[in-house]
Amino acid sequence: MTPNAASGPSRRNFLASSAVAAAAVAGGMPLLAACGGSDGGSREGTTSGKDAEKLLPAYVAGNVVTPDIPSRNGSAVGFTGKLDIADLKTSVPEKLGKGGRVTVMSPFWGSPPKAGNAYYRAMNDLIGVDVRWQNQDGNTYDQKLGAVLASSNVPDVVVVPGWNMTGKIPSAIISKFADLGPYLSGDAVKEYPNLAAIPTDAWQRSIFGGKLRGLPMPSSYVTGIVPLYRQDVFEKEGYEVPKSADEFLALAKEITNARAKRWACLDMKWTAFNAFGVLSGEEKSLGWNEVDGKLVYRIETEEYLEALEWTRKLFAAGVVHPDAELGKSNAADPGPKFAAGEFLIYNQDLSQWWSRTAEQATQNPDFKVWGMDIFGHDGGEPRLWAKNPAGIFAFVNKKASKDVIRDVLAVANVTAAPYGTKEYMMTNYGIEGTHYTVRDGVPTKTDQGNIDVMNAYVMIASPAATIAHPDFPEVAKGQVEWQQRMGAFTRKSAFYGMQITEPARWTNLSNDFEQLEDDIVRGRKKIGDMQQAVSDWRSKGGDKLRDWYKKLLDENGPAAN
Repeated sequence: MTPNAASGPSRRNFLASSAVAAAAVAGGMPLLAACGGSDGGSREGTTSGKDAEKLLPAYVAGNVVTPDIPSRNGSAVGFTGKLDIADLKTSVPEKLGKGGRVTVMSPFWGSPPKAGNAYYRAMNDLIGVDVRWQNQDGNTYDQKLGAVLASSNVPDVVVVPGWNMTGKIPSAIISKFADLGPYLSGDAVKEYPNLAAIPTDAWQRSIFGGKLRGLPMPSSYVTGIVPLYRQDVFEKEGYEVPKSADEFLALAKEITNARAKRWACLDMKWTAFNAFGVLSGEEKSLGWNEVDGKLVYRIETEEYLEALEWTRKLFAAGVVHPDAELGKSNAADPGPKFAAGEFLIYNQDLSQWWSRTAEQATQNPDFKVWGMDIFGHDGGEPRLWAKNPAGIFAFVNKKASKDVIRDVLAVANVTAAPYGTKEYMMTNYGIEGTHYTVRDGVPTKTDQGNIDVMNAYVMIASPAATIAHPDFPEVAKGQVEWQQRMGAFTRKSAFYGMQITEPARWTNLSNDFEQLEDDIVRGRKKIGDMQQAVSDWRSKGGDKLRDWYKKLLDENGPAAN
């Protein structure tokens, strides 16, 4: 659905792959007033604490379906049983839609299906709303998004991924989209039970400009970057899973035999950041934290430099596959060479644990991929940092009528239905017999299903983060338990869960750091170049941005752990 990264995920592609594959999350406003006005006039700042509490929907846990593995330490919920179509529950007993027409613009990865296809018709009939899709290429969505939001012709609903919220987009969100608070805040959300069951943290992320504007796609706050490894080869060769940075390097040297076309790994930069306890790079606000009374950005820390230096050692030792050494396009798929044993470890989104397993299940039955626990670089417990609990949002046009808004919420109430319900199956799989078949409790999409039932309705709103693989229940169990173990070591940085709009003059300040990171770990630049870049960052606005964030922290207080 989105490109896989050959040499380690870029921040943008990692966010895209994890969010879509998972698809599974006003008061007085004193701060906003201080930062430039309130309501639609505000373009900077955040809303949290008591001000946010007035806006947030009441949380009412769903009781239609009980997961096999409940959420713990921020993990997704897990389902490990076979799927019984006859036993599917109903979470939306009657249509809430009133038959109106709603236009939706959303990113789409792949070839969009024809309008009015059987899946779209069935979903619209289930909801009671005539949804018309304006699918746009997900790889160039930012360009289309900017043009549409700058125009007067904005669709009823616009989906905006977090990685596209740069430049003028956050301000456009505040000025162009409706306040959903009158329909969802407090007990009002109970009219839409599946929306009421969305975790509060995800709704917190949906507050823009002092109003509840977004419908969220919730996710686990545990890091989604997993060091995936060939467990079958490890067992055959007697390799031990490393528990420190030194052990990893020693193992990598043992594995690597360039003449035999075997290398240990791909670019492990993202695992290094986790192993060395570097603050999250998923979103700018998560990269700030208070250390000894001072607000510090991730690139200023010793841990950041140490992680880059360790990753550079892997490249220098020749244990990294040449594809990553050359920095080949992120569009390259690491799957075939991983399956061929050309490398045994790589870091990518949690979803690839299942997808790699499914790819090789018939042709290579001995193949087994598993997730390596993230180690503390020194052999101790890791210090991990939470990612945000929602990363994709749907917004309703500010000019939409009340009837259109209620029809949009009727759509969202169906698409947010939990796993194990009829609504979930329709949203994610389509029509049985046409878009999928079920054999031995395992649903499998047909060719038509793979054409029609792709990233559409799931983009409107989703249930709490969920992992379920009836075909490989052991993988689902492994994924959830991995999240639970890593979640035990996960902390929330100062601005966790807050939807923050930075001043536009500083939004591009750190854009070049990712390329510099990649140049350093490949030996094209030196650690000293990074230290100089950080010094330049401070003088060009980093220190002023620190002061701005410090004011937010003083007004709001840090996120609660």
